[in-house]
Amino acid sequence: MLEVGDGQSIYWEEWGAADGVPALYLHGGPGGTLGASGYRHRFDLKHTRVIGFEQRGCGRSTPHASNPDTSLLHNTSAHLIEDIEALREARGINAWILNGVSWGSTLALAYAQARPARVLGMVLFAVTTTSRREIDWITEGVGSIFPEAWDRFASYAEHGGVGYRRGEGRIVEAYARLLNSADSKTRADASQEWAHWEDTHISLGAGGFARDPRWEDEAFRIAFARLTTHYWTHLGRTDSQLLERMGRIEHLPGTLIHGRRDISGPAITAWNLHRSWPRSKLIICDC
Repeated sequence: MLEVGDGQSIYWEEWGAADGVPALYLHGGPGGTLGASGYRHRFDLKHTRVIGFEQRGCGRSTPHASNPDTSLLHNTSAHLIEDIEALREARGINAWILNGVSWGSTLALAYAQARPARVLGMVLFAVTTTSRREIDWITEGVGSIFPEAWDRFASYAEHGGVGYRRGEGRIVEAYARLLNSADSKTRADASQEWAHWEDTHISLGAGGFARDPRWEDEAFRIAFARLTTHYWTHLGRTDSQLLERMGRIEHLPGTLIHGRRDISGPAITAWNLHRSWPRSKLIICDC
């Protein structure tokens, strides 16, 4: 564990060659975890020094966001960037490759733009920039493909006593209020509805669908949903500024890998990022 201030401690782990090329893995979410550390198998561990950490409030980091007494005041992208810097310094690393997945790709880009001298390059999967357009698509627009599931998702929010009516507010903000309720049953039920919607919009990818077993863990489920809605509520109030800041890292090499069948995050996001990043390579796979 690494103490990073604000009463926060982050869990981290290291794999591979001590003298290898340093690489940092950034998990998705917000609110995801390193899981069973399977991410390490994506690297050549004979030549790479791989470090992963669980972001504030989730996984084995403390305090955990499933606890309603855990404030999210000090849980922002700026705090996460500083946590990455603290981890880099603690491990004696000058610069590293960033490997980000989904939300992790947003965090990788934000960190690189803030600390370009500390980045050797990036490999980003399931690319997202967490813009308002992307958030509104994944929480509302996808309802045009899954109308029956979205009706269930929206109906729960409408009857949740948080003042939400479809067409008159953002559903992500309604769920953020539900997940911060003082009532434990409301938090648990809202996290179940959020998990059901997540399962719905990722179900069309190639290779079939398997429910994430972590959803059965109430603490994981509440923390994930609470952190996701927290970040999406705040970051999604304006369009992402990441594309506007790409000039800061245009010298860095990057590889973007995205599935054409990714309903949750249409490939246009990866395409737009690629067009604004001269040294990037875009791979759109049939998945």
